[in-house]
Amino acid sequence: MSVTLARVAAVIESRKLENGGDPDKSYVAKLFAKGDDAILKKIGEEATETVMAAKDARVSGDTSKVLYECADLWFHSMVLLAQFKLTPQQVLDELARREGLSGLDEKAARKE
Repeated sequence: MSVTLARVAAVIESRKLENGGDPDKSYVAKLFAKGDDAILKKIGEEATETVMAAKDARVSGDTSKVLYECADLWFHSMVLLAQFKLTPQQVLDELARREGLSGLDEKAARKE
C-alpha cells in the first residue's frame, strides 16, 4: 500500500474516539462523534463537488479542482472505511481481485 495512504489511515484511526480522538480538537474525531450519517453526508457532498469540478474541467481544461475534490473524496471515504473497521489495503486487495476481470462480467456475477 502507498506510504501516504498508510500514514493517512493511521492518523484517521488515531482520531477515533476509542483511540483518544477529541472532537473539540480534530475534524475527523468530530465526524466520528457525529456517526455514520455525518460521514455519509460528507461523502455525498464531496462526490457532488468532484462531479461538478469534472464538468467545469471539461469546459475550462483546468483539472486542478478535479484533483483537489478527488483527494477530499478519497479522504472522506477513508474515514468511512475506518468507521466500519475496514482499511485502504482491503480496497486495494479488492481492486487486485478484480484486475483482469471484465467489468461487465463482474457486474453480472453480483446479480447471482
